[in-house]
Amino acid sequence: MKFSKSLIHTYREAPADAEVISHNLLVRAGMIRKVTAGIYEYLPLGLKSLKKVENIIRNELNRAGCQEVLLPHLVPGELWKESDRWAKYGKELLRLSDRHGREYCFGPTHEETICDLVRHVVSSYKALPQNLYQIQTKFRDEIRPRFGLMRGREFLMKDGYSFHVDHEDLDREYKNMFATYKRIFERCGLTARAVDADTGAIGGKSSHEFMVIAQTGEDVVVYCSACDYAANLEKASCRTANVGAAQEISAVQEVHTPGLKTVDEVAAFLKIKPQQMIKTLVYKADQGFIVVCTAGDREVSEIKLQNIAKAEALRLATDEEVVSFTGVPVGFLGPVGLDACIRKTALGAQWWLVYDHSVKGIVEAATGANRADYHVVHVAVTRDLKLSEDNLVDVCNVIEGDPCPHCSSGQLKLTRGIEVGHIFKLGFRYSKPMKVTYLDNEGKEQPVVMGTYGIGVGRTMAASVEQNHDDKGIIWPRALAPFDVHLIQLDHTDAITQEAQKIYDALWGAGIEALWDDRDERAGVKFNDADLIGIPVQVIIGKRGLQKGTLEYKIRRTSQKGEAPLLGAVDIIAGLLNAAA
Repeated sequence: MKFSKSLIHTYREAPADAEVISHNLLVRAGMIRKVTAGIYEYLPLGLKSLKKVENIIRNELNRAGCQEVLLPHLVPGELWKESDRWAKYGKELLRLSDRHGREYCFGPTHEETICDLVRHVVSSYKALPQNLYQIQTKFRDEIRPRFGLMRGREFLMKDGYSFHVDHEDLDREYKNMFATYKRIFERCGLTARAVDADTGAIGGKSSHEFMVIAQTGEDVVVYCSACDYAANLEKASCRTANVGAAQEISAVQEVHTPGLKTVDEVAAFLKIKPQQMIKTLVYKADQGFIVVCTAGDREVSEIKLQNIAKAEALRLATDEEVVSFTGVPVGFLGPVGLDACIRKTALGAQWWLVYDHSVKGIVEAATGANRADYHVVHVAVTRDLKLSEDNLVDVCNVIEGDPCPHCSSGQLKLTRGIEVGHIFKLGFRYSKPMKVTYLDNEGKEQPVVMGTYGIGVGRTMAASVEQNHDDKGIIWPRALAPFDVHLIQLDHTDAITQEAQKIYDALWGAGIEALWDDRDERAGVKFNDADLIGIPVQVIIGKRGLQKGTLEYKIRRTSQKGEAPLLGAVDIIAGLLNAAA
């Protein structure tokens, strides 16, 4: 492809709304263009990279025994009502009606549609297992689309679904997909890590996210310094520290703490560490209130709490609700004597008190005294609190340095990552309500067991940029680069143009894709554009080199430069590409 004939327009300045490097560089390199919030056009260079991601995914899935299908974008609303997601999914689901008033949605994911397909074409255990996938545009009406391709409203996604006779066969296929996903991201040239994850709106019993490690990532990845344990922050847990036997502790004593509400304020006043305090928070759930007690240096994970409570909705109670429920101002609540404070007439529903595991690690604590401007000290956790298996839960985020839950020697580390893939064991979540069944070998009807497997194709492309760039622009791994070689012609004499044409033709003839910058532009402009676009190897030909019978080259990732003879240059370039990959 010649640059002069291509739809490539680069920019020196970053777009005003760019918050992450991939958004900045993909727009500046002329690979994507914003149409409206969260919706982007892929221009020729960007589409080539996107297709390379797509082809790697397709190649590895086909190798793993999956079959490609293509499902409709518009899904009848009655299918989503069968699965009980029509009302629950929320405003992210784009709903619309046709001229007859029939309800549809633009599929953000296709569990319902694939279930409808399989229940009509699979009837016997002999037709199972099946693993079907598609690569298709999705739409989710994000409340705040941002980060370019990272959190768009319209996006390209690979979604796959497997169907099995039992959980054992699902486990087998889950391992197959786990290994397949690892190969996909390795072939894309990405440093990715599989982590335990929350199942979220998709449902199911267990899942893993595949995270590309990048400091600009939205997600927090937790991993062990000594073993293979890894999880996202919402799923990560730690081993409770063994604090040993409590020493003799004085009786609980009230301390006047006027106007001191926060953990840091009270800890400083009492001359203790925040982790020696018990923080008490009140949450409003579907069925009533949940009181959560944690160590003072911990933060409650609302996702963990919502899962534990099996609540449709969960939020922190307002100050007014806390006072109505307990009679105590926010900042002065504590677990000692809490029962006596609860105003059951104001509740109108149930309430629960739970302790995070971090409370077990405290020997002697300070906490709210359940009246304004007072806290209590000398609270002995084993003496003054009624901890039990029923009320001890893992409800807080881990912090750096926590002991690993899977090994005895490791400490938990935190880094940032970008989710590019997610696999789930769905079980019967969709097959039972949608009556996706098969006849077993005894002729009895059984529900199929399901798994689902997704990859954000555009996100994977953007994540590659987040992981592979410098202050000059993108540094594509060869597997995802729009071209292999960026041929830069510095002068425009007939002799140089003819030689550039020979090199260009020879490269393509050898299966090496080349972009030929044949523009009548200054050398500096061409070099800047080449670095910005980020093709793995740059090949430069000009008057000086032609006189010597050589060309120059530069490996984009390392900035290594050198010369090569024109005769046999293609073989040398091929070797450079292998080294640059």
